[in-house]
Amino acid sequence: MKKWASLMLTCMLAIGLAAGCSGKNETKEETAGGAETKGAEKKTEAADGVTKFSISLRTLNFGYVEKSPDINADKWVKKLEELTKTDLDIRLVPHKEYEQKMAQMFATNEIPDVVQGQGGTTGKEMAGSVEAGVFMPLNDLLKQYGPHLLEKIPKEAWNRMTYQGKIYGIPEWLGNPSRRATWIRKDLLEKTGLPVPKTVDDYLNVLRAFKKLGVENPYMGRQDFKYADTFFGSYDVFPYLSQFEEVDGKVQPKFLDEDNMMKALSTYKTMFDEGLINKEFATINPTTFKNTILAGKAGIWSMNANELIQWQTQMKESVPEAQLEIIPSPVGPDGKGGYYLYGDVARSYFINAKYEHPEKIIQFFDWMVSEEAEAFFTFGTEGENYTKDGDKINYKQPTDAQAVDEERYRQAFLWLVQDTTYNKGSLGLTEEGRNLMSVFDNTLAHEGRDGIEFDPRLEALKKNPDITPLSDTPPPVLITHMVKMVYGQEPIENWPKVIEEWKSKGGNDVLKEANERYQSKQGVFLPRK
Repeated sequence: MKKWASLMLTCMLAIGLAAGCSGKNETKEETAGGAETKGAEKKTEAADGVTKFSISLRTLNFGYVEKSPDINADKWVKKLEELTKTDLDIRLVPHKEYEQKMAQMFATNEIPDVVQGQGGTTGKEMAGSVEAGVFMPLNDLLKQYGPHLLEKIPKEAWNRMTYQGKIYGIPEWLGNPSRRATWIRKDLLEKTGLPVPKTVDDYLNVLRAFKKLGVENPYMGRQDFKYADTFFGSYDVFPYLSQFEEVDGKVQPKFLDEDNMMKALSTYKTMFDEGLINKEFATINPTTFKNTILAGKAGIWSMNANELIQWQTQMKESVPEAQLEIIPSPVGPDGKGGYYLYGDVARSYFINAKYEHPEKIIQFFDWMVSEEAEAFFTFGTEGENYTKDGDKINYKQPTDAQAVDEERYRQAFLWLVQDTTYNKGSLGLTEEGRNLMSVFDNTLAHEGRDGIEFDPRLEALKKNPDITPLSDTPPPVLITHMVKMVYGQEPIENWPKVIEEWKSKGGNDVLKEANERYQSKQGVFLPRK
């Protein structure tokens, strides 16, 4: 253990020196989430029966969370503590610096009693901590104290949390992995007189018609093609971590499909040349992305489908006539399309091996899948936020942006263990909610791209971040060329040379290891569709 921590600290010192990251903001965050709560991991069950434990949670870009002056003083956290007889010490991890902060946490050995991961036991953010024995195996604890967790969470999600035959984390699962969707301003489409587009060419024609209407961003782009990767799905060439495929008996990343990758890039270049995508899309961050859309300056974009009603509500404040709708994603040569499929686990929770009363934490998470928890997170507090008339729930959904943010925080962020596909209780109350559930069941369920995935991650990928993709972001070495090609600074026909560059920088080792793992069936997850 000491050797592992020493190695992590050495790595972090190197990272810190390279990044020069010692600014005032970081110090403040460290103070808020670290130094002031140092030693909290030693807290155990209090004499009064209240279970005290610290827990790290990624902010996930939730406005309500990131604007909170003290999340531990938040009224919903206090209510959660009351219902579960706990005293939580929540340590927020900044969304943008998640992996760096997680590595720093492990390197300094200031590890909370519960650590939130982003799915799987051996992800990059876990920094080898499960292998190093930082967390305890949960099999026996779950059998005795978490029967409802074992009953409700699917086997596939538990498999993702298993290392060498033992369960190390409690997963928040995703029942429908097809989560991202293609959104359109239906009111603008009706103005064009065009039907709902189906193919890539149909989509380009609608984007051109939007431009004629004066829409500033017919297709809303974003840096690193994140939530702007619609047309890579049409050609099935997502350059992501879970997107390997078998070709002629060999396993390889999908972006090695030169012909289809160049077709996808050509589509984006056409959009760039014709002004159908913002000329500065390569630098548009998530905040600008959302604000631009909510200001009514975009026609088509990609976002998680479960956000539809909340975005619709927020958008009505600035663009009352706006009508948002999810439509089938553009299909490519094989008649299919959609976005990369999410993993079976959205977030996960690991218990520090040093914690003295892990059974209390298991019971806390077991409560998360109870009917009482579902009512609390969905509707709030009975008598204050909703009333019951027999089995009927009387709940008035928020209409202003601030209240929508608060509801989203309670239903999605604070509800730590649930099927996070969508909130059935809330959506089932209204016609628009029921329509959204129908979109999941009848549109998204029939689209999306999956691939072969390796978990634990390939060692060859760990060695060189420049050639390594993330779950929804291409490897840095590819992004540079992809942006240049769309901007017309490099011929798209150079893509085979880009592949050779990727191979020369460690990609050949990736291919060798991937095929060996695939043949030996070691840590291989096959496509679900």
